[in-house]
Amino acid sequence: MEAALAEAARAPAHGDVPVGAVLVGPDGQLAAADHNRREELQDPTAHAEMLVLSAAARRAGMWRLEGHTLVVTLESCAMCAGAAVAARLERIVYGAADLKAGAAWSLYNIPQDRRLNHRMELVAGVLERECASVLADFFGRLRSRSPDGAGGVDERPVLDQAGPG
Repeated sequence: MEAALAEAARAPAHGDVPVGAVLVGPDGQLAAADHNRREELQDPTAHAEMLVLSAAARRAGMWRLEGHTLVVTLESCAMCAGAAVAARLERIVYGAADLKAGAAWSLYNIPQDRRLNHRMELVAGVLERECASVLADFFGRLRSRSPDGAGGVDERPVLDQAGPG
């Protein structure tokens, strides 16, 4: 998790939310490491998890990453949890829970959904305080720089599918 935290620390330099991820191979060696790059690359899929899965698959010459462990500072969203299932990972280890978008336990449990063709082990709360602190500090700084205190964070109300009124 410390390596993932080190990656997370690199994200704010280009305006990205500080989430870091590393992928550890079956041999215990680092297979890939990266951090969020959505702002830097202007790519909605450039989450830390997606980047490490892609890099490791390219290096290995195969999309199946069986026996690998994804270590990430923030609980994976639905996209990233789905990609972990598709890659046939053995395990996801995460630090801070994501109560608004977490799909590895908080809102959904995609990695262990019995309806899917692959399931994996989940380990939650590793260095949780440290991981949560990095995010809280980032958003606190963002809010303090914003005249309205929102810091550019989209705080519009969530509407149901029928829309307003």
